[in-house]
Amino acid sequence: MNDQKDKKVKKYRPNVAAIILSSKYPEKVEFFIASRSDVKDAWQFPQGGIDKGETPKEALFRELKEEIGTNEVDIVGEFPEWVSYDFPEMIAKRMYPYDGQRQKYFLVRLKPGAKINLQTAEPEFSQYTFVPYNEIFDYITYFKRPVYKRVLEYFRKKGYL
Repeated sequence: MNDQKDKKVKKYRPNVAAIILSSKYPEKVEFFIASRSDVKDAWQFPQGGIDKGETPKEALFRELKEEIGTNEVDIVGEFPEWVSYDFPEMIAKRMYPYDGQRQKYFLVRLKPGAKINLQTAEPEFSQYTFVPYNEIFDYITYFKRPVYKRVLEYFRKKGYL
């Protein structure tokens, strides 16, 4: 019997994610989190796919404009590696043919006066809030927590948070 045919090679969707700090940063460290409109109580950082021929930074600015109505941000830092995670079963069917996402994380700061507007062409989020670091994981959906902890810890060690 050939065990190799049972081992499926996983396919990950290239993706960017934005950890958004409020415009009060660095005096006050608050994180933007938003609740998905399509999954009840699923809070997360904005993220989205990287289109063919697009750089991660180009995707970051496009996705922010599409998801939160503004891309008026300054990049504070970039996580040095790509991070992968698998979709939970309830999401995997909807994301076929992908088994998960391979993400590039950016730490960004909203520019003063930037206006967040969730009523975009295809609203992804129903509400948002800014929270301090110690409250993030009270909100974030369970399957994203390990990746978020890893990335946030890196930015803390680098002195950004």
